[in-house]
Amino acid sequence: MSLFISNAHAAAGQPAAGGGWEMLIMLAIFGLVFYFLIYRPQAKRVKEHKSLMSAMAKGDEVLTQGGLVGKIVKITEDKDFIVISLNEQAEVTVQKSAVSAVLPKGTMKSL
Repeated sequence: MSLFISNAHAAAGQPAAGGGWEMLIMLAIFGLVFYFLIYRPQAKRVKEHKSLMSAMAKGDEVLTQGGLVGKIVKITEDKDFIVISLNEQAEVTVQKSAVSAVLPKGTMKSL
């Protein structure tokens, strides 16, 4: 018998309590938490971004992930790239997926 460690007494002949149901319930709760806190919000963001990319048209003012603000001048035939006019002289070609937001009309004039 030790001063800091108590002796463990096993009950002979009695089965373990629960039978594994606690583990299944815990895994189910963990799965629900994962679904509602991680998967579902991310899937919603992806769906919104896809609808944003499909709704872009020539003349829309957009904000890219790099922070560039410009007006869409041209959408390529394969529709993966767009040409953005930053001002009268500068045009930039970017992927559609690099656009983070479509801005209201007249935003560039107010900047």
